[in-house]
Amino acid sequence: MQTWNVSEWERMIATRAGIVNNSGEIENANSEQYMLQNKQGNNKQNTANNNANMQSSQNDKSKVEVDEKTAKEIEKLDNDKVQEYGQVTLDKNRRDHKLHLMTIIGEIEGHECLSQQTKTTKYEHILPQLAVIEDSEDIEGVLFLINTIGGAVESGLAIAEMIASLSKPTVSLIVGDSHSIGVPLAVATDYSFIVPTGTVIIHPVRMSGTVIGSQQTYDYFKIMQDRIVGFIADHSKADREGIETMMFNTAMMSKDLGTILVGKEAVERGVIDTVGGIHEAIEKLYDMIEGKN
Repeated sequence: MQTWNVSEWERMIATRAGIVNNSGEIENANSEQYMLQNKQGNNKQNTANNNANMQSSQNDKSKVEVDEKTAKEIEKLDNDKVQEYGQVTLDKNRRDHKLHLMTIIGEIEGHECLSQQTKTTKYEHILPQLAVIEDSEDIEGVLFLINTIGGAVESGLAIAEMIASLSKPTVSLIVGDSHSIGVPLAVATDYSFIVPTGTVIIHPVRMSGTVIGSQQTYDYFKIMQDRIVGFIADHSKADREGIETMMFNTAMMSKDLGTILVGKEAVERGVIDTVGGIHEAIEKLYDMIEGKN
């Protein structure tokens, strides 16, 4: 008889099958063949387990590589978003809020494209993004950085109306200039800031291109001006009479009508809420979000 060095598990199985006795001795030749096959089966199973472990390790490595690739793609998309549209999501903050930052810069482009040398804000970019923000469950508030010389009245008012209709808390910060149609854009938010050296210019509506010298043209000018004055009055502390007085001021600019307000002067006239910078603007937005919640 031959004695096999078998494991406890193999011994138990073989004993139940009547192949070996309690001493580990094989009862017959067929039993010896069975033990050989059993050993080979165990070796195959161990090999299969090792292969499975190797495959799992390779899958984990591939998953890490995919995750890294995805993170790089997301980072590239974020960078492109900042470069192309001047927008970025702010979500790495101590107060655990997700904000969206939008910039309104250069000239507000209307229905005709401006030259490539001109920095512009395109309403066809801003309006859909505002709709996405309103529909988003993640974005809690919006911060607008403003540095614009104005531009197309219709497009500027369209953006301003969209901003004013957002249900999310909104804050604007004039970091440079907010001229002409930029004033309605600045006051369209729930709260507005201006840096100490920032400027606001309020002046009458201008029109470029061919102008027909008729009463209807002047009536149309008056309608456009009333739309602008009414919007500013409805979304700031300035009244219509005060805004029109600043708009038709003849004593400040030598080649134009209007009024230039610098920093705290815009606050004193009731156009902007307060003087402050990026820190104050973001903190205010946090407070508004937490007050809403």
